[in-house]
Amino acid sequence: MRVVRTVKQLREALEYMRMGGHTPIGFVPTMGYLHEGHASLLRRAGEMSSTVVMSIFVNPLQFGPNEDFASYPRDEARDLELAEREGADIVFIPGVEEMYPEPTRTTVSVSSLTTQLCGASRPGHFDGVTTVVNKLFNMVQPDYAFFGLKDAQQVAVLRRMVSDLNMNVEIVACPIVREDDGLALSSRNVYLSAEERSQALVLSRSLREVRQAMEEGTVSTADEARELIISVISASPLAVIDYVEVLTFPGLEPLAAGSRLNSAGGEIIIALAVKFGKTRLIDNNVFTPKEVHALV
Repeated sequence: MRVVRTVKQLREALEYMRMGGHTPIGFVPTMGYLHEGHASLLRRAGEMSSTVVMSIFVNPLQFGPNEDFASYPRDEARDLELAEREGADIVFIPGVEEMYPEPTRTTVSVSSLTTQLCGASRPGHFDGVTTVVNKLFNMVQPDYAFFGLKDAQQVAVLRRMVSDLNMNVEIVACPIVREDDGLALSSRNVYLSAEERSQALVLSRSLREVRQAMEEGTVSTADEARELIISVISASPLAVIDYVEVLTFPGLEPLAAGSRLNSAGGEIIIALAVKFGKTRLIDNNVFTPKEVHALV
């Protein structure tokens, strides 16, 4: 495994791999503090690619002024151990000055998809994501890029960016990885106190309960699904709901009031964001109504 810290070193390493016929190239962009979710992305990249590139960069452009950029967890030695164990060939770890040597005057923005869900409470966040991912794609020029569906809105936004800009890369969405008790893996889980973590299990539980209710036929509309999830989460005293939404996926369009979930035709996402203390967690379930037999 080769660790590089400059764009020049990265391009030289990739040129060597391409000249040796080690293509296609798979790319896993991360902000570090890696966990099993990231490991699953690296494994999927290894299945589809001859060369696996991972980046570790905490991107300041996607953090708001009152967010946790300075305190975001970092552990480079641990990250490199995991990356090597999971088969990464090249790990790109640039500093902020390498990624942004001058003040950024060019940004990439995807309209509509970024104004709701996490975009509503984190203005500018997705412009930071699309800008840095665009830069990384230009540096790596991968054939495939791998992202987890825990950040399903990010997947939808990046797929639209790639489509709109005719980028020659395929966005590969990978399943959410959870702890044994159901909590979706996140680098921010480390912020949770023991009690906050215990109560945070209500997120996955609410998604399971609404899925069961759909299968039993007691929930059939988007409004009913949303109301059930809110009632389940609200029973946890530490939970502060940011949003609970039921939308089409990947278009992220609301379903008409009162319409049955199976009227959407394609995939649906039930997405939620909830704060426990200072920690904001997200979770979701993306499904096709045909998967839920009572709704067919």
